[in-house]
Amino acid sequence: MISHISKKLNLDRKAVKGTIELLESGAGIPFIARYRKEVTNGLDEVAIENIRDSHQQYIELEKRKKFVIESINKQDLLTDGLKQKIIEAKTISDIEDIYLPYKPKRKTKSSIAKERGLEPLAKIIMSQKNPDFYFKAEKYTQHPDIEDADMAVSGALDIIAEWINERPAVRHSTRRLWQRQALIQSKKKTKAEDEELKYKPYYNWDERMSKAPSHRILALLRGEKEGVLRLKIGPDEDVAIKQIENYILRDDSASRHEVSIAIKDSYRRLLSSSLETEFRAELKSNADDKAINIFAENLRQLLMTSPLGQKVCLAIDPGFRTGCKVVILDAQGKLLHNETIYPHPPQRETTMAKKKLSSLVNMYKVEAIAIGNGTAGRETEKLVQATQFDRKIQAVMVNENGASIYSASALAREEFPNYDITVRGSVSIGRRLMDPLAELVKLDPKSIGVGQYQHDVDQKKLQAKLADVVASVVNNVGVELNTASKEILQYVVGIGPNVAKKIVDYRNVNGAFVSRKQLMEISGFGAKAFEQAAGFIRIRDAKNTLDNTAVHPESYSVVDKMAKQLKKSIDELIENKEAIKSLNAEDFVTVKFGLFTIKDIIAELQKPNRDPRSKIDFFEFEKSVNSPQDLEEGMILPGIITNITAFGAFVDVGVHQDGLVHISELANEFISNPHEYVKLNQKVQIKVLKVDLQRKRLQFSMKSVN
Repeated sequence: MISHISKKLNLDRKAVKGTIELLESGAGIPFIARYRKEVTNGLDEVAIENIRDSHQQYIELEKRKKFVIESINKQDLLTDGLKQKIIEAKTISDIEDIYLPYKPKRKTKSSIAKERGLEPLAKIIMSQKNPDFYFKAEKYTQHPDIEDADMAVSGALDIIAEWINERPAVRHSTRRLWQRQALIQSKKKTKAEDEELKYKPYYNWDERMSKAPSHRILALLRGEKEGVLRLKIGPDEDVAIKQIENYILRDDSASRHEVSIAIKDSYRRLLSSSLETEFRAELKSNADDKAINIFAENLRQLLMTSPLGQKVCLAIDPGFRTGCKVVILDAQGKLLHNETIYPHPPQRETTMAKKKLSSLVNMYKVEAIAIGNGTAGRETEKLVQATQFDRKIQAVMVNENGASIYSASALAREEFPNYDITVRGSVSIGRRLMDPLAELVKLDPKSIGVGQYQHDVDQKKLQAKLADVVASVVNNVGVELNTASKEILQYVVGIGPNVAKKIVDYRNVNGAFVSRKQLMEISGFGAKAFEQAAGFIRIRDAKNTLDNTAVHPESYSVVDKMAKQLKKSIDELIENKEAIKSLNAEDFVTVKFGLFTIKDIIAELQKPNRDPRSKIDFFEFEKSVNSPQDLEEGMILPGIITNITAFGAFVDVGVHQDGLVHISELANEFISNPHEYVKLNQKVQIKVLKVDLQRKRLQFSMKSVN
């Protein structure tokens, strides 16, 4: 197993072995990547995830082999050679090809022919050596269900067709032909309705299956599922049949015509439909993986959005008829005040709204204003910009995707039982500016609105991948133990939902934590959980300064030695770059603490508890552009990347409708992966290429403007 995974992933065998042992012991991936580098030889989280997934696939493969061997053995058909073939199989499809002749079947044309005793005749015809097979077929007419020799031969050909379908070599060579030459074709169903013409490009479409991009596969499959398109997958039928004939037919065949009939029947009735099912599943799985990886990378970038930090914030959930819901949050995100203003139509109480905003900013010493970017967002931004405050206040448009889902959730009701949905939504917008990660972890990632075809992909795989991403980001950033919600604490390695709740309950009863070791006082938080979680937890005013760093408690003794060598206290050592620079990492290497660990400790001491998220970069849309009607072809505008897909990036220019920058318009040079060129929330300049108001489509370009 170790050799198999090591070879497959091109990784050091010892590192793979150590990683699997850690995973099997229950260690979390962020913990392994950060604190067990000596075991993994410094593998990152991606490599460790790949080892985990390959290990699981290997286990599933071995399970299937065991099942197939047991199934064939029960039929008393297992030979040493057959068993060895199954053991040596490298893929699930190889195993299934071997198993196919032995697989219990429902009644088929072949099984009916066998019941009528036609298998000996089938062997004669398949041997292609006996020209008198029609004469021999006459004796089978004695069976009450066989009228004549033609019927006997026909039944024998049904058996031969199944034999051909079940030959591993035939399936393997035909499968390779499909991989090289199969087309995926789509046509519009005659009576199908496609009101928005979503699938118009695919009404009469074909392309090489191996070249079809993942997003197109998912679009075609969705069109088929919605009853608009009819799909067909496969190579040229004549080419496939000819290849099988070249493999099966003998040059001196005495039954060439009949065996050729069986070959055609085998391919058309059995093999092609089997392979189409197989390749459809493979196409879907590969397209799912690509879409899930895109979604995961978008989510990672979104969760790593720059935080404003702990500042008193005024947050507005804009609206027209129902007004703008305004809340005041303290520096920790606690709700201090809420009310509604009506500056927009139909009420148009603009002056009163400005006075109220100015008064609230002054009264609560507000340091920033967060404005939701939904309905009436730009209008509210203009109102804030036109309001006189007693000092300079930064107003920021906040992406409110998913805020309404949070505000209607059980979690929001639990947090704010005495407030309605609108207040909860405003709170979410404000907190999303202050600390996007802490707020976004409260949402189902699928509701955040990034990615492509997320509702079409394998939901179990999607959920698992997104959980990996959230855990990775949370542990990468670190969690402040005394302010973190149970929603974010549950993603810390080794904690989980139940212990997270216990931590918050303990904090509410006993007050703020002053030491990481206090976690051990919580029921269910044992030594293993502490080992996993401690390094990712921060305590700002801890008794031991190291409790507010990424240095793991198991390594505190190393820092003690460093401080003693420099004749300083630990507090004097931290952030003393000159002193730390004088340390020689190799002086502190022991059997327990390797060079990877020592170097990480030194790097952390230089910049303790450094937030890996970048500083917030404020952004403003073009003031003269507020709706799609304001856009003109050729305009150059500032925008912000809101979503990245396999086929391009979507950009918000402040008109309540994102525009697409197709992958071909992202840069002057060729790009195969948009994620390599742009990032979520990146500020860019775009050129308007096309405005289609009827179909609500905007096309932008970033060529030569960035």
